[in-house]
Formats: sequence, structure tokens, C-alpha cells
Amino acid sequence: MLFSHTELLLILVFFNTLGLSQNLIEYLPGFPDKLPFKLETGYIGVGENQEVQLFYYFIESESNPEDDPLMLWHTGGPAPNTFCLLITFSYFIYVGPLIFDHANSDGSLPTLMLNKYAWTKVVNIIFIDQPAGTGFSYTKTSKAYYSSDTLSAALNYEFLIKWLINHPKYIENPLYIGGDSFSGIIVPLVVIEVYNGVEARNKPLLNMKGYVLGNPHMSQYIDINRRIPYAHRMGLLSDRLYQATHSSKENCRGNYMNVDSENILCRSDLERINQCLTKVNLEQILERWCESLWKGKQDVLSWNIIPTYGRENPVNYLRSVVSLTKCRFALYIHFHTWANNKSVQKALHIHKGTITEWVRRNQTIRDITSGPDETIPYIHNVPRTVNYHKDFIRKTCRALIFSGDHDMAIPHTSTEKWIESLELPILSDWRPWFVDHQIAGLVFKPRDIPHTMPFACLNINR
Repeated sequence: MLFSHTELLLILVFFNTLGLSQNLIEYLPGFPDKLPFKLETGYIGVGENQEVQLFYYFIESESNPEDDPLMLWHTGGPAPNTFCLLITFSYFIYVGPLIFDHANSDGSLPTLMLNKYAWTKVVNIIFIDQPAGTGFSYTKTSKAYYSSDTLSAALNYEFLIKWLINHPKYIENPLYIGGDSFSGIIVPLVVIEVYNGVEARNKPLLNMKGYVLGNPHMSQYIDINRRIPYAHRMGLLSDRLYQATHSSKENCRGNYMNVDSENILCRSDLERINQCLTKVNLEQILERWCESLWKGKQDVLSWNIIPTYGRENPVNYLRSVVSLTKCRFALYIHFHTWANNKSVQKALHIHKGTITEWVRRNQTIRDITSGPDETIPYIHNVPRTVNYHKDFIRKTCRALIFSGDHDMAIPHTSTEKWIESLELPILSDWRPWFVDHQIAGLVFKPRDIPHTMPFACLNINR
């Protein structure tokens, strides 16, 4: 028993005074019937005086919610000067129980249909809009928008504690922290917060079991430097050009960041590499390159590989290119149309007047200390998190790391590199794994540790 009845009652009364709100959603605009799963949305106030109001979607497992794992899912996107978070709702749609019916959606409210591959069939998942300024999350004061890696992790942990106190039936469920992309920085920091709370015997005592990371950003240096070997493996660079930059002593020697201005040979090779890759879609190399979404050339060796489309008015810009139906970014118009619909926001119980417009990537969240007007400062004060995983190995902490084989922004070669740096002995070397008797990718597991930490490389064919 984690709490006495008196303790639980006092805690619930206390936290209910902090403005926690939660709402069960039975119908959503765009979906023709009553939802066949449990969806809850709400806000939880965190930080000083609960000035930060974090919005969440909670989808209960469709299998055995009383015993199935509980996962707190973070989203993230790579950027140096523009910390562009992939809005949580994108993952509610893809990982969660619903997807857009793009083929049958016209220019009006998009149609929703069930996702047969939803993770929520076997997992209870909380999708959180974080940091404030992302999605429907907001702050009560302008100062509260200031954030950083460590502050985001602390507030996310505070969110989790308050959410569980308000949902006590999930306190004993196996807990996992998950995320992708830039969340490779945030998730380990949240895991540390959880373990610190467990070791301090803070209540509620969380049943922490592990974490899940997809194509995670761990180190800008590793991620960018491994793009070139990845491009060579995928046949996007010639052997001659790759060898010149990767192994030649007088050229780049495998280092493509912060190249010496006097290393003319390396700079020349990198210019040739950019010419070869400038129109490759780094987020999914098999998808179309949509030139109209870019202003200027793409620099494949830059951390900022987010298209500069529509920074002034992303919704209007997307509408202007919606005819590019084979472009992933053009399909994002459905996200904007749906999430900005007044009936949708009413159904989700969005607080009126807290946001002017929902955007999938909030490009005003900037990696600066005190930015110009209309920007939200965000400080990247944790440059890498590889060493954190060494600490997790010594705990009874499970981990699943997975990477898609067509993502060049944070390629699987980068993930392999930092896992290799952990120097883990191998229990099961690379072997194929299958779905419906078809190869789905490769996986390996380390040994001699008190838990499993498999790394899976996923074959993505579209």
C-alpha cells in the first residue's frame, strides 16, 4: 500500500487546489462514432505558482489497463537556433489510436480513422505538450516561458508526479519514459529525476522499469558526423568521395564539424558532399524533396535541417502547397486544419484564449538566452547524454533503443556509434527480426547487465 487512505485524501485535496483539470472525451470531430477507447485530456500546473500549464492527452490501454505499462511520451525535433518540437498530437495520431484518412479528406475538417498499429492497444500512454509554448501548453506569465533542458526535465517530472497522484490507480503500473529525436536529451534527464525520487523514497513511489528512445539525439557531434557514413552506405555518396573525407589524413579524417578554415581540401570535399545531398529529404530519404518548402539550400552538415517553410504564417503557407500531395509537409495541413477547428478545441477542452494558433512546429522557441520580440528563449544546457546510459546500466532499468533505416537527420549509424561507446558485452549479436514472416529489421542485445537493452534497426519501406 503506497498511501494510507487519509494520506491519499489529503494529497488529492491539496493537488485539486492547484488547478488540475481533466476531461473524458467520448466524441471527436472527424470521427464518425463514439470513441472505442478511453481518451482523457487536461492541464497540470507545474513550476513556481503553477505558472506553466502543461496540456496532455491520455489514452488508456485497450488490453489490460490495470496491469499494462504506463508510458510518458515526449516528442522532439532537431534544431540549433530553432528548437522545433514535433507537437504531441502528431504522436497521438501516429502512435496513438487514430490516424488521418488523407485520401478521403477534402479541404474541410479532416476525417479520422482507427490506427490498427496503435501502441495504445497494449500500453497506457500520456502524451505531453512540452515545453510551454508547444501545442496547447501555455504559461500564465511571459517569464515562465523561459526554459532549458534541465528545467524541462524537472517540470516534466513534476507533471508526472501530479498526474499520478490525480490518477492513483496507475501508480503501481510498470512505468516507462519514452521519446524520439531531440528527446534523446530530455528523456534521460527525466529518468534521472524519477530515480532520484525513488531513491529518496518520495511519494508516490513510482514503479520505474525503463525507457524507450527512437532515433534519439545524444550528441550533436556524433549525429552530424555519422550522416556522411550513412549516406555512403545508402549509395548516396561515391566510394571515392567518401574515402577522401573519411580516412585521408590531409582531408577531413571523419570529422565534418567545425572544420579548420585552412583545411581547403576538406572544405572542398564537404562542398561536393552538400551538392550530392542537398535535395535529399533527410527526415525520410525515400520521400520526395519538396523544393518550395525551402528558402535557400539545405546544408546536410548543419544541425538545423528543419524546412524554413511558412515561418510567418505556416497554415497559409501549407495551404498554398497542399497540391503537392506526395510531400509529407503538404499533408500536415490536416493537422493544422483539425487542431485549429473551434469544435475540435471545444471537444478537447482547450482553455479559451490561451493560444492564438496551434502550429505543429513552434518555430518561435529559440536556443537563445534572451531573444528578440515574439521568441521563446530555450537554453540547451545539456549537450550530450551518452554517459547517462552508463549510469542506467548499473540500475535495474530496461531500455529499448530503435532507429529507422531511412532517417538521415539522426541516422542509425549515430545510434550504433554511441551504443558502441558504452562498451557493452554482446549477448545476442545482430540478427533479423520478423513481422508476418517478413524481415522488419535487425536487433542485438548486450549481456552481463541486470536488464536488457536491445537496439533495433527498423526497415522502413513505403
